[in-house]
Amino acid sequence: MPVLPPLPAEPAPPTAVIGVLSVPEVLQKSTAAQDVQAEIQRRQSVLAKDAQAARGKIQSEQQAIMAERGKLSDAALEKKEQDLQNEIAATQTKFQERNQAIQNSGQAALQQIEAELAGIVRQEAQAHGMNLVLHREQAVLNVSAFDITDETVAELNKLLPHVTVPPSVVTPGMQVDTPEDQGGGVGP
Repeated sequence: MPVLPPLPAEPAPPTAVIGVLSVPEVLQKSTAAQDVQAEIQRRQSVLAKDAQAARGKIQSEQQAIMAERGKLSDAALEKKEQDLQNEIAATQTKFQERNQAIQNSGQAALQQIEAELAGIVRQEAQAHGMNLVLHREQAVLNVSAFDITDETVAELNKLLPHVTVPPSVVTPGMQVDTPEDQGGGVGP
């Protein structure tokens, strides 16, 4: 192992003046984040209703094929079944893309909130003379005077009371996250 030359002495960093902040609590109490969540839930509800209607249509088509089973030649029956399988696959893809578009819209809106939040945290830290702000969830022990969560919520709600969720647009060749990509679940 090579021996490294010593580095020139640097001045010591300033004394840490610490604050804590609960980002989950800020987002839970943010009126803009609440609006985003409500809009995403509304869009997902519409998607669920559309998916239910599509399932009903496919079930009707399956029953129609079953009813015609004795009347069709093997080739005609096989073609109808293959067409139905293709329709099922296309429908699944369409709904996955629509769901992904909804998730993307929600993420875009939350990114607007997070960008504003970063500036507010900086301002709150400066106002309190803090030069280090930690996630409250990482602090085993803290004094409430260190906590800037409530002030941050109040300022965020004042400066950004609402965020418009962009349209949920499906684009050609859109990347659809699989459940494995999302950690096994759908986010807010």
